[in-house]
Amino acid sequence: MASSISQFDEFHPDPSLTNDDLKPTSVDQRNFSGWEMASLWIGLVVGVPSYYLAGSLVDLGMSWWQGIAIVVLANLVTLVPLILIGQPGTKFGISFPVLARSSFGIRGAHIPTLLRALVGCGWYGIETWIGGEAIFLLLPKVVKNSSLSQSISWLGTSPLEFACFITFWIAQLAIVWKGIDGIRELEKYSAPILISLTSCLLIWAYVKAGGFGHMLDLSSRITKSEFWSLFFPSLTANIGFWATLALNIPDFTRYAKSQHDQIIGQAGLPIFMGLFTFVGVAVTSSTKVIFGHVISNPITLLGEIGGLFTMILAIFGISLATITTNIAANVVAP
Repeated sequence: MASSISQFDEFHPDPSLTNDDLKPTSVDQRNFSGWEMASLWIGLVVGVPSYYLAGSLVDLGMSWWQGIAIVVLANLVTLVPLILIGQPGTKFGISFPVLARSSFGIRGAHIPTLLRALVGCGWYGIETWIGGEAIFLLLPKVVKNSSLSQSISWLGTSPLEFACFITFWIAQLAIVWKGIDGIRELEKYSAPILISLTSCLLIWAYVKAGGFGHMLDLSSRITKSEFWSLFFPSLTANIGFWATLALNIPDFTRYAKSQHDQIIGQAGLPIFMGLFTFVGVAVTSSTKVIFGHVISNPITLLGEIGGLFTMILAIFGISLATITTNIAANVVAP
């Protein structure tokens, strides 16, 4: 018996199977409340890609409300695996790579983990480029018209745009360096700011366009049969929008205080997506009245509004929205 105890005391776990990041979270580490889980999703939702979702369906011929309804329905479907897959994360305090071992085995779990990481790395670059583009487009014209804005063939872009890309990359690393607590604080305090800035943009569009009459006039331009031929591909595409995050949601729910907190926090996703895509459709349709042509890119729109204060606020808003989306969706998983 003494020999067995001695052997157990000398046991050392295989470092290839466990480390500090893979160990279950302790009680002290589980500090995500329902509001902080909801803030996480607000930070994820408010971003340039989400802005286009319903508008892209309107471009295909759907009415404005049909486009928004499909987005909401898709996120209701996505909410089911988000909550179910998030449950073991909260119950056992385990991350996605550890949870994947139950299905793929200890070695096989490397496959889905690496695939998720590759997707995250790809989207991290895309989102970082969007953030860098925001900085570039909102720079003073004197700077943008300088020789540094001339494209270099082997680089594929201009030195100035590349510098904006690198600047945005470094800004994100400063937050990531603080770990999950830094991400939690970022998302928690960014949520009310993003809600306020989005509301300001919506109010501006409403006042300048004299209401949302133009948007409300966007009726369906397709037949019933054409609608149903578009419905399922559109629904599937919107389900896939957050499908990758549904896989690794335990990376966040492992820090939730309770199952109630993770469920309540995530339950707002369809609402957040519906409201933000409404803003996207409403503001985009209003630009037709305000500027005489449609401006679907929110970064370009903010640059058109003009004014030093607006420019500073726009850089801050777009950067914050992109960072909150990018870090949570594409940094934690890899």
